[in-house]
Amino acid sequence: MPEIIECIPNFSEGRDLNVIKAIADAIESIDGVKLLDVDPGADTNRTVVTFIGTKQGILKGAFARIAKAAELIDMRKHSGAHARLGATDVCPLVPISGITEEECIQLSHELAKKVADELNIPIYLYEKSARKEDRRNLATIRSGEYEGLADKLKDPNWQPDYGNAEFNPKSGATVMGVREFLIAYNVNLNTTDRKLASEIALTIREKGRAKRDKNGSILYGENGIALNQPGLLKETKAVGWYIDEYKMAQVSINLTNYKITPPHIVFEEIRKLANKMGLRVTGSEIVGLIPLEAMLMAGNYFLESQGKCRGIPEESIIRTAIQSLGLNDVSEFDPRKKIIEYQFIEFEKSLVEMTTREFADELSSDSPAPGGGSVAALSGSLAASLTAMVANLTHGKKGYERYNKQMNDVAVQSQKLKDALLRLVDLDTVAFNALMDCFRLPKKTDEDKAKRSAAIQNATKNAANVPLQVMETSLKLLDLTEIVSKYGNKNSISDAGVAALSADTAINGAGLNVLINLAGIEDREYIVSMKMKVSQIKSDGQRIVRRIMNRVEKTITEM
Repeated sequence: MPEIIECIPNFSEGRDLNVIKAIADAIESIDGVKLLDVDPGADTNRTVVTFIGTKQGILKGAFARIAKAAELIDMRKHSGAHARLGATDVCPLVPISGITEEECIQLSHELAKKVADELNIPIYLYEKSARKEDRRNLATIRSGEYEGLADKLKDPNWQPDYGNAEFNPKSGATVMGVREFLIAYNVNLNTTDRKLASEIALTIREKGRAKRDKNGSILYGENGIALNQPGLLKETKAVGWYIDEYKMAQVSINLTNYKITPPHIVFEEIRKLANKMGLRVTGSEIVGLIPLEAMLMAGNYFLESQGKCRGIPEESIIRTAIQSLGLNDVSEFDPRKKIIEYQFIEFEKSLVEMTTREFADELSSDSPAPGGGSVAALSGSLAASLTAMVANLTHGKKGYERYNKQMNDVAVQSQKLKDALLRLVDLDTVAFNALMDCFRLPKKTDEDKAKRSAAIQNATKNAANVPLQVMETSLKLLDLTEIVSKYGNKNSISDAGVAALSADTAINGAGLNVLINLAGIEDREYIVSMKMKVSQIKSDGQRIVRRIMNRVEKTITEM
């Protein structure tokens, strides 16, 4: 998946629509970001903006919005029901995919320094970015709010993490940091009784409920504080309520760390509790967006519960999750709209999204791309698909039970290699087009010529590197194909043979594309290295293919 970070800045303005629009529009011209939601609240006088982007896109986009808020919002005139510290009250960053938590924390420091230096706004770091343990909690940093900020900045214990300890009366201060993705998740019950939903919520939420004696009276400790009975699930907040629109009660949940407690675990726990109470869970709903990982975790959990192989396409795993969690119960769950990673994918008609006829027609035209490189990658992806198919046709079959785990692992790995090779179908054409663009660069001056030459060399290397990736990926696949040729369902042995031959075509075809690009490269050391890699991969691949085909042909002859 691409590099994606979610940013959810909260601004201290929820009534002036012109100001809200100006803040939301501040990233309109910035590449690498996409606005997902703008949620203003008049009573709280606060707006929550959600957008996603690449590392550089988030850095530029978040700064642009904080700067616009500093320009348009005057905290001296602000009032509202929600606690706040500044014009941009809090700016959380959430790593979604393609970036580590550590990299995201580094980004939060970079953004904090930029805001403090250029906008003269004191910055406090919280959650995972906090430099001090007592600053992890947002409520602790926000205590005293904007009205108490001037005195707070005078306290040596509350010096900002970035910026001067000087009160900025117009913009206040901003809290910034990396936190986990919060999933808002509701589970639907076949009742209108809010109290029953609340009973379940108290049982599952981490905070739990007050301890009571057999008469129902709250128990207190020696210090006079009520004793607490912790709930069943960590990182879980929950309440029970009745939704008139749906004519049903729900358990409404905030999952503050889905990697510890994911939605499917909550769903299953509520289902068990509901059954004991004579209730039935009818389905559930995701409010807002959900990470792809959480959906795949759910789909794989239910597949495993059913004894099914998990090495199936991503789309099928997600469909299993949607059906098993009942996510279409009260409203439609569209993966392209509800899964956050999919929000950042432009669903253009790439080569792999064409029909077979459309791809063949495009390939047969007078355009040089797509060409042999894309076809080699496609051959590899088909080989991976066949390998996964044989593993799936073996998993769970009578007489092959001892290989269930092995076939599941092969199918899962084959699906990953299939997806990688499908990406390379498009990347090969992208690399070729990028090289053609370099040839069109200006060459009027010596400086132009030097830049053009350097760009052509870099683009040519990239055009050679893509088919090399096809070769390397297809060679990895052959190891999996050999496993299914040995232990897979004998009735599908011919499919294992076709997979091996297709992978062999991918390796040799991609090798030709590496070599033809080397002719345009001046770096002799690079050329020698690439030729050695091509030769070695071809040799290793041919050796594995011979073993597979000998086994396939022998098995078919003996059948």
